[in-house]
Amino acid sequence: MDTRVQRIVVETARFRIIGDVTLPTEGFRTRLSDVLNRADTGFIPLTDVEVSPTGGGDTQSLPFVAVSRSQIELAYELDNKE
Repeated sequence: MDTRVQRIVVETARFRIIGDVTLPTEGFRTRLSDVLNRADTGFIPLTDVEVSPTGGGDTQSLPFVAVSRSQIELAYELDNKE
């Protein structure tokens, strides 16, 4: 299966998280909304991540984060990564 990497922003009550999610290039589950609405998945895996507290503070860079779907308040795509 061919995949693409999409840079996204995910906001929770406490954190703003910027990271890469891997999506198929075509067919089933090609959109971010498809990943966010999957009932069989409790967490969204992100790579190359920057985590910033919403109340201010230092940004932390991490290679991997799994974000709980139930904690996501806002999510959107940034520019495509090549």
